[in-house]
Amino acid sequence: MNPTALPRVQFAATADQPAIELPAIGQGTWYMGEGLAPHRSEVRALQQGLELGLTLIDTAEMYGDGGAERVVGEALAGRRDQAFLVSKVYPWNAGRDSAITACERSLKRLETDYLDLYLLHWPGSIPLEETLEAFLRLQEQGKIRRFGVSNFDVNDMAALEALPGGNACATNQVLYHLGSRGIEQRLRPWMSARDMPLMAYCPLAQGGRLRNELMSHPEVLEIASGLGITPAQLLLAWVIREHQGKRDAIAIPKAVQREHVAQNAKALQIHLSEEAIARLDAAFPAPEHQVPLDIV
Repeated sequence: MNPTALPRVQFAATADQPAIELPAIGQGTWYMGEGLAPHRSEVRALQQGLELGLTLIDTAEMYGDGGAERVVGEALAGRRDQAFLVSKVYPWNAGRDSAITACERSLKRLETDYLDLYLLHWPGSIPLEETLEAFLRLQEQGKIRRFGVSNFDVNDMAALEALPGGNACATNQVLYHLGSRGIEQRLRPWMSARDMPLMAYCPLAQGGRLRNELMSHPEVLEIASGLGITPAQLLLAWVIREHQGKRDAIAIPKAVQREHVAQNAKALQIHLSEEAIARLDAAFPAPEHQVPLDIV
């Protein structure tokens, strides 16, 4: 696979960083570093993904109480420059000084001296002004290159944008998959109007009943079979499909098994016809009115 030929999503330039384009599928790490899979398998999965062009790796201090960051740090040993590295700070660690300390802890676990993107994991009680101040200081210190947020609804985004420096927010990472489309009502259009890319976590649903419903739905099975792909690949291709003439969503599925990593990477090569998208829309329609932001 030629990584330069993969569908890509652009992050805007900053005051000291040029615009950057990344493949529309990255790698998530939620539940890594918790002993649910062999440590070496998790490390190797991330390295395999890098080799297949899945260069964005997303993690957080929350995941495994820092365990996932340690897995990522090991995976990136000797190849840090191959990855676009994302981590997230707890809301209660997002103060003007505590966010600096939290970031430094993450950097130590990740065995790197900078993050490509640092996110506020979800809105909390610490004023956004404090978090922005910390993020801007981290940028000045060269410890992060971009900053953004996660689990922010449109009103939260508008409040952030209104603050000094808030319009430099690079992205919003939210739950988004075929069975959870509430962001299409207001949030995604708001972001799209500002050329702000969307990071979609749990693009295959997190598990349980809904994931099973998506994976076993007759339309999903029939369309996937017709294309010679797996249901998971179809769902990933749907998340990263072109939206209003542009590609602005990055999916970050987690995978540990080698075949799943390979399948995720191959999903970048899938083109969905308008007919296939229409059939999926009919089977899992977007809500017709504003709904609360879906969060897991």
